Amino acid sequence: MKRFNKFIYVIAVMMVFTNVCNSQPLKLFTGTYAEAGEKGLYLFDLNNEEGTFKLLSSVDAGPNPSYFCISEKWGMIYAANEVMKFKGKRAGGVTTLKYDVKTSKMSKVNELAVPNGGPAFISLSSEEDFLFLANYSGGSIAVVKLDSKGIPVSVTDSIVYEKKEGKVSHAHMIAPDPSGKRIYVTDLGFDQILIYELDHNSGKMNLIPNGIAKVEKGAGPRHFTFNADGTRFYVINELNSTISFFKVNESGSLSLIQTVKTLAEGFQGKSYTADIHIGESGEFLYGSNRGENTIVTFRIEKDGQLTLAGSTSCGGEWPRNFVIDPSGKSLLVGNQNSGNISFFKIDENTGLPAGPAKDYKVKSPVCLKFLSK
Repeated sequence: MKRFNKFIYVIAVMMVFTNVCNSQPLKLFTGTYAEAGEKGLYLFDLNNEEGTFKLLSSVDAGPNPSYFCISEKWGMIYAANEVMKFKGKRAGGVTTLKYDVKTSKMSKVNELAVPNGGPAFISLSSEEDFLFLANYSGGSIAVVKLDSKGIPVSVTDSIVYEKKEGKVSHAHMIAPDPSGKRIYVTDLGFDQILIYELDHNSGKMNLIPNGIAKVEKGAGPRHFTFNADGTRFYVINELNSTISFFKVNESGSLSLIQTVKTLAEGFQGKSYTADIHIGESGEFLYGSNRGENTIVTFRIEKDGQLTLAGSTSCGGEWPRNFVIDPSGKSLLVGNQNSGNISFFKIDENTGLPAGPAKDYKVKSPVCLKFLSK
């Protein structure tokens, strides 16, 4: 009997510990479109069980900090300033902010102009010694060197994609694969994906052999994601509302396998896709439709191909960006035009977002990211 009571006690303690861990708030950073001098970057505590938000701090992250990345190694946030003129130069910008986990305060520590302007995406190299920027309006990509404290110090490479066949480049996303060996770039204007390797000594990018993959003409590749081991590549195409699945070859080159539609049959009107993510289980893939204003869910089959699971209202208008929490239990959508963040629980069986249970008002939310630790 004593042994049984001890067993019950251990189970009870474990349940309490689990509930305490689950109730710990998550740190959610949100970037917005903001004028110079306005507070455009916000930090929230998210109660993932209740779907409630608590604003902890906000900061001036420069004009239009519409996309950012987080370095937990350096304790920094790097915000891409989506403008064509920065600090008096024809350039976009990177504003670096230090964040304090204990106080939840953010403070600006550095600003750097990046050639050509209009950066729409920023990411970190796997070793967190370089930043990568995709300049949508500037039709180019850039590489920025970080010093020994994680501060951006110089632009080591800038590749401009010249106009061709009457088309203009719109580089939209740039990020490394899961291994960190190669850097992938989507060019919405040229309907292609480019694959590079980074020389960490010079900070220069080199296109790999067969390093250009094409999507359907007029598709407009925007954001992409990999599966966990980097063998599958999924890109969401903004202009024709599709998702394309590629096999990643050993060399890093891409082979097209499948393309699926993201909009409901019979949808009338204009719609443009935006963001794409795979859930924590690896079983479901999600995409956002701006216009139809939905989150579309696909089941990932064993061979990597996609089967439609369903579609859910995004809880607002113009779902530009969304994020899945580190536990994989919830999905949050930044609805740019309606000015709200919608919170959904994810159904474990269907993979579909359910709700929205709650939402939070904030001006033009366009980039959402969790602090994983």
